[in-house]
Amino acid sequence: MSHASYELKAEARERVGKGSSRELRRNGLIPAVIYGDKQAPISIALSTNEVTKRIHAGGFMTTVASIVLNGETISVLPKDYQLDPVRDFTMHVDFLRVSADSQVTVDVPVHFINEEKSGIKIGGVLNIVRHEVEMICPANDIPEFITVDLAGFKIGDSIHISHVKLPQGAKPTITDRDFTIATLVAPAAGVSEEDAASE
Repeated sequence: MSHASYELKAEARERVGKGSSRELRRNGLIPAVIYGDKQAPISIALSTNEVTKRIHAGGFMTTVASIVLNGETISVLPKDYQLDPVRDFTMHVDFLRVSADSQVTVDVPVHFINEEKSGIKIGGVLNIVRHEVEMICPANDIPEFITVDLAGFKIGDSIHISHVKLPQGAKPTITDRDFTIATLVAPAAGVSEEDAASE
């Protein structure tokens, strides 16, 4: 279940370059680019507040947005964004133009459930190998996350992608092996005390 699509109003950018980006930011706007779908890239400006709000709300990279530009609505998926490391606001966004039948490659976060019904209950430790899995899925149906059910896994078990019920239409980009998502390991005796001492 992906987040509902949302709309962003944009204006076309006439000038591009460092000076104009600074001017945009002073006016509460950020530069962004829409590319892909075999069309020329479009330089646009978006409201900094709107975009930053969307990023903080979560699911930004897995939600298709509608960008309204000069009366035209363009469906896009964020591909990359830069945050100002100091002031935590958005500096720039790259959007990929998508259509209903586009296949997109997205990193989908992994969620774990039923830890209390697994070896973790008796002290096992969940060692997460992949916090997200790169998936190919329809642009209009990107899973918000994939759920790994830990029920029944014991200490010493590995949880592979084949154990995970994948959302319809989504498939991992790694197809040549049944890769590991996480392992349930025995608690490492004595390590925690040393770690605590060396902190």
